[in-house]
Amino acid sequence: MRTAAVHVAAGSLLLTTLAAAPAGGAPRATPAAPSAAELRGTAVAVARAAREGIEFGACPAAEGLPGTVRCGTVTVPLDYARPDGKRIQLTVSRVRATGEDPAGGRREVPRQGALVYNPGGPGASGVPFPLLGALPEWKRIAAAYDLVGYAPRGVGRSAPLSCTDPKEFAKGPTEAPVHPSEAYKQKRVAQARAYARGCAERAGDALRHYTSLNNARDLDVLRAALGENRLTYLGASYGTYLGALYATMFPSRVRRMVFDSAVNPDPERIWYRNNLDQSAAFEDRWADFRAWAARHDDVYGLGGTPDEVQRSYERARTRLAKEPAGGEVGPGQLQEAFLQTGYYDDHWPHRAHALSAYLKGDPGPLVEQARAYPEAAAEKENARAVYLAVECNDAPWPTDWAVWDRDNTRLARRAPFETWANVWTNLPCAYWRAPRQQPLDVRAGQGELPPTLILAAERDAATPYDGALELRRRLAGSALVTERDAGTHGVAGGPNACVNGHLEAYLLEGRVPGRHASCAPRPEPEPRPTGGPVRKAPAARPAA
Repeated sequence: MRTAAVHVAAGSLLLTTLAAAPAGGAPRATPAAPSAAELRGTAVAVARAAREGIEFGACPAAEGLPGTVRCGTVTVPLDYARPDGKRIQLTVSRVRATGEDPAGGRREVPRQGALVYNPGGPGASGVPFPLLGALPEWKRIAAAYDLVGYAPRGVGRSAPLSCTDPKEFAKGPTEAPVHPSEAYKQKRVAQARAYARGCAERAGDALRHYTSLNNARDLDVLRAALGENRLTYLGASYGTYLGALYATMFPSRVRRMVFDSAVNPDPERIWYRNNLDQSAAFEDRWADFRAWAARHDDVYGLGGTPDEVQRSYERARTRLAKEPAGGEVGPGQLQEAFLQTGYYDDHWPHRAHALSAYLKGDPGPLVEQARAYPEAAAEKENARAVYLAVECNDAPWPTDWAVWDRDNTRLARRAPFETWANVWTNLPCAYWRAPRQQPLDVRAGQGELPPTLILAAERDAATPYDGALELRRRLAGSALVTERDAGTHGVAGGPNACVNGHLEAYLLEGRVPGRHASCAPRPEPEPRPTGGPVRKAPAARPAA
C-alpha cells in the first residue's frame, strides 16, 4: 500500500498454507496470535530495556538535526522468539518538554511524559519529529510532552535494509503507460522478481523479521526504555496500523493513542485489497486537483474544465514520452510527481505551475520537481526496501500474476491515474521468498482500552476514509474527528484549528468528542503564478 510517510502537518505499507483466492484476488487470511516464544521474548526485551534506558547525547551528523535535538539508541531482538540472539539498535530522537506556557505568564506546564511518533510508510523515519515542537501549532503539546521520534527497524541507521544498488534504483526517464501492453507488463514482472530476489539475497534470513508485529514489539521496548509505564503515541498513515496492532497486543500499556489518517486494519484487506481501494481513491483525489486547476484557468491556462486539465496533462505525458525533459523526466517521473497532489493539496499550486510552464516551453520547474536526485537515492531505496519487506511479510499476497492483471485491468478502466503504478510498487510481494504471516485481528472490547482518538480527512486517497470507520468499529471507546470535504493525508497539527483543538484536548486533558466530531475543511490553496514554495514539515519523504 503506497502510504506516505506523512508530514505531520506543520501549518502545512510463520510460513502458512494459503487458501484459494476469493473473488477479490488475495488469498484468504485467518488471523493468528503471536507464539508463546515471542510473548516470552518480548517480556525479556522489555525488562532489559527498562533497566538499560536510553543514553541521549548529540545526534550523529548524518541526521542533520540541530543541537536542541538529542539522540540515542534502543536495542531490540532481531527475532523476538530468540531475545538473547542477534540484536539490533534503533535510532531514537528527543526534545524534552519545555514546560513553558505558550500563552505567556509564569505558569509552569506539568510534564505528561513522552509522546512517541511514527510517520508511516512503512519505511519512513520519525527521527526529525521533535523539530515540530518549535512550530506554533505544536507548542502547547511540546510544553507538556517530550517529543520522541525514532527510525523503525530497517530504516536509516536502524539495521538498514537494502534490496538493490541505490544507483540503479531511481534512474530516469521511465515509462508509465496507462494501459500497458503485454510486453511492458512482462518487463515489469521480471523487474519485480529481480527486486524480490535482491531482498532475499542481501538480507538473508533476517528478512523475515521485518514485520508489523515486530514493529509493535519494538514500540513496547521503546516505551520501556523511555521509562514510561504506559505509551502515549501518535501514528500517521501506516503508523495507525502499527498503533492498532500495539493496542491489540498490549492494551494495558496504552495511555493515549492518536491515529492520524487510518489504514483499514481488517485482516482481509491487509495488504492487497487495501491497495485496490487506494488506487480507486486516488482517482477521486486526482479529480479534486483537476477541478481546482480548472477553477484557476486564468492563472495556469491548463483548461477551464477538469477534462481539459486532463488533456493538458496527457499532452505533457505524450511529449515527455517522445523527448524527456532535461533528459531525465519522462512519463514515469511526471506521474510520480503529480501523485503528490493526491497526498497534499499544498502541492497543487507548485505542480500546476510546473505543468503550465512545461506546456508553454519552459521545462525547468517540471525538471526541478520531478527529476530523481542522486543524493536522495539511497534513502529512497531504503524506504522502498523496508516498505516491501514489512508489507510482503505481513500477509498473504496473490502469487499468480494473472490475479493481479485481472483485478487491476478491471480497476484501471475507471481509475487509471494510479492503478498500474501501484501494481509495480507492490508486485515484488507476488514473488517474495520470506515466509508470510497472517494479519492479527485488530480489536479491543469495551473497557479494554482507554479512549483513543482517530483523525481523518474525508477524501484522503492514501488511506481512504472507510479505514477510519473500520478502525473506530474495532476499537471500542474510540472517537473519530473528520475533516469534511478535505483530502490532505495527515491532518494533525495542520492549518485546521478545529482538528487541532480536538488533538490538544485529547493529548493534554484526555478528552474525546464523543463518538464522532466533524470539522469544516481547511481552505483550498491559493493559486500562485510561479507555484511558490511548498510548505514542508521536517519529516521523511514519502516511502514508495
